[in-house]
Amino acid sequence: MEAANTNNEKQWYAIRVTYNRELKVKADLDAQGIDNFIPMKYVSVMRGKDRRVKKLVPAIHNLIFMLVDRNTMVQYKATTTLPIRYIMNRETHQPVVIPRKQMDNFIAVAGNYNEQLLYIENDPIILHKGDKVRITGGLFEGAIGTLMRIKGNRRVVVSIPGVIAVATTDIHPSLIEKIE
Repeated sequence: MEAANTNNEKQWYAIRVTYNRELKVKADLDAQGIDNFIPMKYVSVMRGKDRRVKKLVPAIHNLIFMLVDRNTMVQYKATTTLPIRYIMNRETHQPVVIPRKQMDNFIAVAGNYNEQLLYIENDPIILHKGDKVRITGGLFEGAIGTLMRIKGNRRVVVSIPGVIAVATTDIHPSLIEKIE
């Protein structure tokens, strides 16, 4: 995570949205032309007594990422009536800023809405194990993360330390290369 150091350079901020209003915040950001990302997933829900449908919902409630410059972020936070707050870095006491390449990798995996993706709340012990790898083919080609075994499957975990992580579906060894 980087420190927020310039006021006019666009950066990814991790934002907490209370009361499960992340889709309302997204709609507001979209209306204002502010780039944002919410990890989403499909869930099966019952409509009536006998009809099951798939619905796209936030994979992690109360979390949204915004790509804005510092001044726009401060202005938006001060003027919105929606309940948002920064996710703060506990060491620096500054808002968490995610490096662009790290966010690109996260979006490459989490942006697919695959039902087999597994989201992992921040767990520093599990996320430090394994080799750093790049996926060389398939749906997640180009994503960089950590190779791990989760629920008996070989997965690549792409993490944003202190915030969230996402694990791919099972990846065949031929589609993974170790990077130093």
